[in-house]
Amino acid sequence: MRIALAQINATLGDFNYNKDKILNYIQSAKEKKAELVIFPEASLFGYHPFDLLEREALVDQQTKTLKDLVKKIPAGIFVLVGGFEKNKNKKGRPYYNVVFLCAKNKILKTFRKELLPTGDVFDEARFIEKGKLSENYFKIGSKKFFLTICEDIWAWENKKGESIYLENPLKKIKKQKVDLVINMSASPFFQGKLKQREYVVQKTAKHFKAPMVYVNLVGAQDEIIYDGQSFLVDKKGITRFSCLDFEEDLNVFDLDTLEDWNGRGAKNKILETEQLRKALVLGIKDFCGKTGLSKVHLGLSGGIDSAVVACLAVDALGPNNVKLFALPTKFNQKQSFDLAQTLAKNLKIDLQTISIQSVFENIKSVVDQEYKINEFSLVHENLQSRIRGLLMMAYSNKAGSLLLTTGNKSEYATGYATLYGDMCGGLAVIGDLTKKQVYQLAEHFNKEYELIPHEIITRPPSAELRPNQKDQDSLPEYDVLDQAVVDIVEDRKRAKSKIDKWLVDILMKTEFKRWQSAPVLKVSEHSFGRGRRYPVAHRSKECV
Repeated sequence: MRIALAQINATLGDFNYNKDKILNYIQSAKEKKAELVIFPEASLFGYHPFDLLEREALVDQQTKTLKDLVKKIPAGIFVLVGGFEKNKNKKGRPYYNVVFLCAKNKILKTFRKELLPTGDVFDEARFIEKGKLSENYFKIGSKKFFLTICEDIWAWENKKGESIYLENPLKKIKKQKVDLVINMSASPFFQGKLKQREYVVQKTAKHFKAPMVYVNLVGAQDEIIYDGQSFLVDKKGITRFSCLDFEEDLNVFDLDTLEDWNGRGAKNKILETEQLRKALVLGIKDFCGKTGLSKVHLGLSGGIDSAVVACLAVDALGPNNVKLFALPTKFNQKQSFDLAQTLAKNLKIDLQTISIQSVFENIKSVVDQEYKINEFSLVHENLQSRIRGLLMMAYSNKAGSLLLTTGNKSEYATGYATLYGDMCGGLAVIGDLTKKQVYQLAEHFNKEYELIPHEIITRPPSAELRPNQKDQDSLPEYDVLDQAVVDIVEDRKRAKSKIDKWLVDILMKTEFKRWQSAPVLKVSEHSFGRGRRYPVAHRSKECV
């Protein structure tokens, strides 16, 4: 029996688009003589819908589209496609997260997800009722299968013997002999996530003493990036082949031999920095494509952060769809402008220069007079940033272009960013990268030739809002700060060092800024954004 893994990029709520894509992949699988094709979790609806599930009419539309889909499935092939189903009982939450087993003109069976994620970016229990894994056995011809949906396989104890769940539903069901275990997932990317997936899949395969496929969504939805990387393991948990990362893919294998049709085998691991680049490029591309935008712009300062964001934007959308601006005052060094010009030329993009000096002087005189300010201060530094934000948002209005913000995670963690200034924009591309990771990406872009001028990488970072300003005038050295950000924000460790305690204190004081930031593309296990729900108004004092 030949089985196809269809790793697709579904668009949330665009049911006809998803249906047509699913049908195209079914046809391709049939041409490769597959008898069963498996799609990712929620592949017909898109994932994750969050509070779109308040709109019952959308689930009705999906159901109508599903009926049309099954009419167009060619004869001789079975299809597993994910979506949502209404809970017809009067008790419980309104929907199930389900998989439909379909054939031509038929929905043969529906499988329901049992474990519902409520941590990090997800809160499925808000709308989704639990199913029963014990009902998820099925047969096609002489072959027997067991189906799980994403979180259903994540209750295994880790290597420390710990689990976030009180019990593992896989251990409760009566095991039956199966030819294949299936997991259909929409599992977000972060660095190190693939190892976690491999671990729970290996545990599940060994538990059932059967080979197992893991079929993951690819694409990006708001902050969340899905990396694909679907794979097959044998009953001993050894990976037999893997699908592409951050791209749609179709791979067919023979269930009896576990040989894949494409002859790829298990792929080589790619560099972590290249994974970051691919993830962020996909994040930009899908955020624009799925919101109906085709063009982006940003201020290019001559610094490392904006340089890396510009390179990522060009990789995602091409130079013709990226606009760059220089917005100098008298505090900006000529070298900064020269370096920005060189980078823009390397990227084959014109750099439009708009001096904000006269605007700044006019507003400064009004502010100084009305507020009786006699000395240059933070007020005047932030004025410059906010004037730039005003001009960049004006271009958004004029051109229908998305403004990309260029702040990194270390800056966001410390509040070293100006509300309504450099935080203006629709997408925070590198808001989940420490400064160290930003430098690593810059070096990665220069791996084959000097795309980013070397001086941008080596010069001391500066906001250039006052004479001779350096970031380290206000912040600890970035290597020390970055480690504190990883320890305190990502790993949630107790503050120990002086820098840790300083960071915890300032984190608590600056949360109001992060509540108002643009969506942050998530590439770490714990990012700023939807998955981090800190209050603004409180009197918590961890470090006293």
